[in-house]
Amino acid sequence: MVDVAHTDVEGAHSSAQRADFHRTLSDLSTASVERNFDPYLDIAWDSPELAIDPADPRWELHPELDYIGRSPWYQAQPLEKRIAMGVWRQANLVKAGLQFEQVLIAALMQYSFVQRNGSPEFRYATHEAREECNHTLMFQEFVNRTGQKVPGAPRWFRTVMPRLTRAAVWAPPGFFVGVLGGEEPIDHMQKHQLRAADTQHPALTAIIAIHVAEEARHISFAHQLLDYQVPKMSRVQRGILSVVTPLVMWSLNNVIMVPPKQFWETFDVPDEVRKQIFWRDPATRRMRAEVFGDVRALAERIGLMNPVSRRVWSALGIGGRASRFRGEPQYEAI
Repeated sequence: MVDVAHTDVEGAHSSAQRADFHRTLSDLSTASVERNFDPYLDIAWDSPELAIDPADPRWELHPELDYIGRSPWYQAQPLEKRIAMGVWRQANLVKAGLQFEQVLIAALMQYSFVQRNGSPEFRYATHEAREECNHTLMFQEFVNRTGQKVPGAPRWFRTVMPRLTRAAVWAPPGFFVGVLGGEEPIDHMQKHQLRAADTQHPALTAIIAIHVAEEARHISFAHQLLDYQVPKMSRVQRGILSVVTPLVMWSLNNVIMVPPKQFWETFDVPDEVRKQIFWRDPATRRMRAEVFGDVRALAERIGLMNPVSRRVWSALGIGGRASRFRGEPQYEAI
């Protein structure tokens, strides 16, 4: 016999969750309309203070804001080389972020393509895609003005990821886990850069300020969608996604944060130094773990943290405590 009362309660609960989710999307869409930026109206690219000189000492990497900048090897290099490495590094970080967002835009268009008429998901995904298009324009303008011929993300990412955008249609939870894998590290790093704006070039600060302001909505959307959809998945599906999640976080964090081989070759960085900077330095390991505090909190809440997945998080060096609230600072500097 079917428990009608129990079914009715479950249906009402599901309807309430859907209404809450759609209300959040409506709020995010409204915010996108009321507070948005145009990189060619809101950044004074041709103003003297934003002029980019590749020899400007403000390109030197700050030891408390960048893994490379804190390296004794880097600090022992001549000032001219430190500056050259800094401007290349910053331009490449921006280029890698641009490429990630190009993949995201393509996927968001496919995701919105299958939404029904009147869908709040369609409206917000399209708002986000529009904002991301502006971000790619802003990032490319910055890279162009630095004059650096940077590749951005590693070759495997540039080859493989554009072919996986259909995942936004056939596996939205998995895709939006990937979204957080790219967005959370960038957002984490850029918030620290804003707090130390007086130590860096104002052109970099200008693009970061816009990106952080709008990226907060994008990260919120990914969290809310996963919060809504993952609990409705089967136990097997959740089990698979729980293990995939830390793997994606670790992989995409490295895509964003670790320079491609061209960097190491261009500046003759010894392999031992590279390994020390990104894989052995305790401060680097700490930041790699702490950057995903919000994602671990989400995983705990929606059933993606279990004994097996917890071991994967730990084995990859990105385990640790979950954030008590979104955006909770877990460290002051690297």
